[in-house]
Amino acid sequence: MVCRCCCKYGNSMVIFSGENIKGVSEAFMYKIFLVEDDEVIAKVVKKHLESWDYEVRTVEDFSNVTQEFVEFEPQLVLMDIKLPFYNGYHWCTEIRKVSKVPLIFLSSASDNMNIVMAVNMGGDDFIPKPFDLNVLTVKVQALLRRSYDFAGSGSLLQHECAMLNLTEGTLVYLDEKLELSKNELKILQTLMENKDKIVSRDTLMVKLWEGDDYVDENTLSVNVNRLRKKLAGIGLEDFILTKKGIGYRLR
Repeated sequence: MVCRCCCKYGNSMVIFSGENIKGVSEAFMYKIFLVEDDEVIAKVVKKHLESWDYEVRTVEDFSNVTQEFVEFEPQLVLMDIKLPFYNGYHWCTEIRKVSKVPLIFLSSASDNMNIVMAVNMGGDDFIPKPFDLNVLTVKVQALLRRSYDFAGSGSLLQHECAMLNLTEGTLVYLDEKLELSKNELKILQTLMENKDKIVSRDTLMVKLWEGDDYVDENTLSVNVNRLRKKLAGIGLEDFILTKKGIGYRLR
């Protein structure tokens, strides 16, 4: 027997179902960023997804969604369309400047024009309100599997407001996008993967030596100094700190 009830809010509702669909939950605790201004809906969706062992954060500042996204580093975004300050299309566009993270639109504005626009703006799926929470869960699971089972989830690294995209070889800071050389990417990747530690010069030289180029002390210094200048050009002065006689670390 399946027990179903509805929670109404405005002209929409979330449909609850007592049907047990567990058995397809993910072992890895993925992080989901929920951008929904209706507190009732946000609370219900958050509680439901957390029961499936997802880590869910709801947006707090609707005027600064991108900043919260970067700080949280989610593997998936659930985005309403009608929001305070700017609509969901705007925030989807801003997120797409720094990430290819899977994004699902949730909206009662489910006419064909909005569905087409959602996909064209960078959305991966569209779930019209009212929706069944089990349907939401299955769609989330399917999109996470398609996105990460083969590609892996470690293509983005973040420190402060800087987002390093390992796939594209770029660094995004606020509205600035920096194209990185092969060596610059390796240096930043190593530092970001060890952002709470000092990385020795020897470690960085070994990392750079994985390619075909010979790397010595001078080559490393030249690459680090060139990278520092490029970072300063987009507002990241003193992003890489020198620990004299040891190596480098991020500020």
